[in-house]
Amino acid sequence: MLELAILGMLKEQDLHGYKLKKRLTEALGPLSSVSFGSLYPALARLERSGAVETTSPAPEPEGVAPVIPMTGSITGEAAAFRARRTTARRQVNRPTRGRKVYRITPAGDRLFEELLESEPSVDDDRAFTLRLAFCRHLRPEARLGLLERRRAQLVERLARTRSTFRTRRERMDSYTRSLVEHGTEATERDISWLDNLIAQERQNPRESLGGHTT
Repeated sequence: MLELAILGMLKEQDLHGYKLKKRLTEALGPLSSVSFGSLYPALARLERSGAVETTSPAPEPEGVAPVIPMTGSITGEAAAFRARRTTARRQVNRPTRGRKVYRITPAGDRLFEELLESEPSVDDDRAFTLRLAFCRHLRPEARLGLLERRRAQLVERLARTRSTFRTRRERMDSYTRSLVEHGTEATERDISWLDNLIAQERQNPRESLGGHTT
């Protein structure tokens, strides 16, 4: 799922590692396991496979020492020297990998579409949410297929939950019953929501979810 998220973010914009991590955390949630320790190995795998490539951004103006006019003042010249020395030290100590910008390649575009069209686990709600966030990049028939598969998965989940509830209801305390009922209602709402999305997609497949252009 991390590779899918990375490629999806890079389809929107070329990003360096820090900004990419920030965008991924926003997309996957603060409790996600995205860290630099997982992000950079994933980027390295994608780079080895040819799905992403790196480039160097334009030099940043930040860190350039201020130009202080040479007035003949010893105090002013000393201040200019200290400012230049501090800037040089910061540039030496600045992490080099933060300057590396990642961008998606044509091979990455193909891999992204394959990952996006793959079928997630029935219970992996976060994977579906991520796919839906990038759904506009899919062909209309692929978008519709994704929505219909998700609906079928939820209908199956709802049937299992209801069956289990009927069998075990008498052995559940009030809190457990309330929790199961809440989950059932949430699944029913999700199915209704998907019904609306599917209807919109069938009515106007190019615009209802953003369309797909080639």
